[in-house]
Amino acid sequence: MNFGGVTIKDIAKELGISPSAVSKALKDSHEIGEKTKALVLECAKRLNYQPNLNAQSLKQGNSKSLGIVVSTIDNQFFSQVINGIESVAHSKGYNVFITQTHESYDLELQNVRHLTFRSIDGLLISLSTETNNIDHLKELHKKGLPIVFFDRVSDEIDTHKVVADNFAGAYDATTQLINAGYRKIAHITSSVNVSITAERLRGYRQALEQHGITPDQKLIKYCPHGGKDLAEIENALSELFADSKPDAIFTASDRITTTTLSLLHKLGYRIPADIALLGFTNTQLAEVLNPPLSAVYQPGFEMGKKATEMLISIIESKRPVTEFETTVLPTQVFIRSSSQPIKA
Repeated sequence: MNFGGVTIKDIAKELGISPSAVSKALKDSHEIGEKTKALVLECAKRLNYQPNLNAQSLKQGNSKSLGIVVSTIDNQFFSQVINGIESVAHSKGYNVFITQTHESYDLELQNVRHLTFRSIDGLLISLSTETNNIDHLKELHKKGLPIVFFDRVSDEIDTHKVVADNFAGAYDATTQLINAGYRKIAHITSSVNVSITAERLRGYRQALEQHGITPDQKLIKYCPHGGKDLAEIENALSELFADSKPDAIFTASDRITTTTLSLLHKLGYRIPADIALLGFTNTQLAEVLNPPLSAVYQPGFEMGKKATEMLISIIESKRPVTEFETTVLPTQVFIRSSSQPIKA
């Protein structure tokens, strides 16, 4: 049997009847006798025939499939988002195709192209750190493909978006460090292209200013690829300690946070005795790390659920959707040993 699987033509050849007769028999058409139907069904079962869902979707105008674009699935936050996506998609009868950009704009283009070749009904996407041009998405949106952004979003397309309250998370985290006695608080963040970078930076700055601390640009370091390359975070730390050693670091993403903790250990710093650390991370190991890691937690599962519900509502709407909303989900700050107050 060929690699592509058993087809209606294979069954027709096996039974010596026309492909159209086989097709009608499989659809239980009244035009085909019961004896022929029984023969066709028996043959289909014996040959392990499976309907061509892609062909059916082209005829029906839908594929019951959703395309997903994230940076990496080994990131705890994105794996939680995907779990939320799947919980809704599967309950509604949709399959999901998950792709990873690894923070590459070129890979994002390639992934989106492959997903549309699969005739997906809609797209859920969190932009890569390299993405500052979304023409590829604008073109698809103009053609009618439903798109919902989550986490890293763009305002250039009028559609639903689901984000965490990045400003509040950063503001609360920085305030916690200030209240613990830290004044020289560095901020290691992601690419300037990404929406969450600006929001978290704004929260960090406002917390400092409201407590009478002037933000120091030398204490703010950017990782163009979100810390995917270890050297980005190594360079950030090297520059911080060379210029003026901070007494605390607030990190703005899952990968940057956990990698910074590891690098501080390798550099011989005691946490929090020498330097405190608090950052965005959804790692489930935060409580058992050395030391237990203070963290800003994002509701990843809920974000995935909400984004998928929004996307399916567009797909299944009987009329064009013209009103869209941005859902902002609350963050939580968990204080653990890595940012304990300075001892007098």
